[in-house]
Amino acid sequence: MKKAAAPLALILASVALVACGSSNGTTTSSPNETTPSGAAAGGGGSAGGETLAVEADPGGQLAYTTDKLSAKAGNVTIDFKNPQALTHDVAVEDSSGAEVGKTELIAESETTAVLENLKPGTYTYFCTVPGHREAGMEGTLTVK
Repeated sequence: MKKAAAPLALILASVALVACGSSNGTTTSSPNETTPSGAAAGGGGSAGGETLAVEADPGGQLAYTTDKLSAKAGNVTIDFKNPQALTHDVAVEDSSGAEVGKTELIAESETTAVLENLKPGTYTYFCTVPGHREAGMEGTLTVK
């Protein structure tokens, strides 16, 4: 019994540490646009990318709190907060409609997704729950 307990304890400790992850990027936000600030080149993650904050409307509307995001080309981390009991996510697609990444579906929680090696251009972010995008839960990510 003791032999099985030690590996189980290690697994549980590892899961707890992963679940407690951290964000090294800094963001500022306004009602219409979120842009990274204070991020040093090469700082934050191993690839030196930027972190953007996206939040579902705290009032319960099918909307994000911002419909415009901008970032520099490269790796972009999306920190998504959903204060609603209704599940939402953030998916990002390029101009051809190909998905480049997305967060998990969550409710009353936070999650993160890393979009790797984004090229300059215009991307669309949206909620994948049926009907939510059509109701207006989408925005534009401009990568420079």
